[in-house]
Amino acid sequence: MCDLVARTGRHQQRYEGGCRLLAGCIPFRYKSSDENQKVVEVLMISSQSGPGFLFPKGGWENDETVEEAAKREAIEEAGVRGDLEDFLGFYYFKSKSNQDEFCPEGLCKASVFAMRVNEVLESWPEKSTRQRNWLTVPEAIKLCRYPWMKEALEKDFSQRFCIDSAGNKNN
Repeated sequence: MCDLVARTGRHQQRYEGGCRLLAGCIPFRYKSSDENQKVVEVLMISSQSGPGFLFPKGGWENDETVEEAAKREAIEEAGVRGDLEDFLGFYYFKSKSNQDEFCPEGLCKASVFAMRVNEVLESWPEKSTRQRNWLTVPEAIKLCRYPWMKEALEKDFSQRFCIDSAGNKNN
């Protein structure tokens, strides 16, 4: 049983310029490979609405900072806690499920962070509806459901956190 409860409803949601504001993160960890090199693994979760995997994200609410919202979504959807290491950027997309009276066209603006995981929970609010998988970045790119998340991973995250065969961060 999980003591944590996921927030629901949209009465506390933030909007700006016709967009619903979202917060999310790319949870990651470093794992040693057989060659004693650090390999970056990212945590992806199954989608509740179709095939493919995604990163935790959700509505940024009025009573929290964007950083708090990103961390909350990681706990609720993926069952992980960690430290936000870097702001990766803003990503815009259109969502059919996010259409409402304040955002009839379903436009969304997501603030995405890189989060180094320091705790993996055994129980979390969406455990019964989500699967989580630790993947290498190339594996995650292939399985990523949404183009905007793939862009965040491939362009912004990889350049800052992935290590090449010589042991250097990609810059």
